[in-house]
Amino acid sequence: MLILLLTFLVIIVDQAAKYYIQAHMLPGMSIPVIPGIFHITYVLNPGAAFGIMEHQTVFFIIAALGLLIAAVYFYPRIPRQGYRLMRFGVGLMAGGAVGNVIDRVKTGYVVDFFDFRIWPVFNMADIAIVTGVICILVNLVFMPNLKKDEVS
Repeated sequence: MLILLLTFLVIIVDQAAKYYIQAHMLPGMSIPVIPGIFHITYVLNPGAAFGIMEHQTVFFIIAALGLLIAAVYFYPRIPRQGYRLMRFGVGLMAGGAVGNVIDRVKTGYVVDFFDFRIWPVFNMADIAIVTGVICILVNLVFMPNLKKDEVS
């Protein structure tokens, strides 16, 4: 149940931040926070990370829905003991995927705004997805040894 709360929290924070950016900035507008290092830059991204696969909205929506279906199916099957980080990661990934899908369904673009000038502009949902993947990978690498009867 806490993971569902985490998922909704990610969606709410992501959408609130994007709403704020859209309400107070125009696309392409940039506000220096730390000049030359970190800016808030309003970008409408038609693709995935680094702008790849531009305008493949239907593909991204289907991929995100597939991820959500997989999360709903596999989450209850993740053991509670020793896998809290993995469960946390699934919640972050699901929330981030939904946050970006909401944008794609509404406009065909994803609203990005964190701009570190040496990296493509990204958003809160992207942070949640990447952090979720890292959590899952860390849990897999340092996974406790399971006894055969615990797996089934």
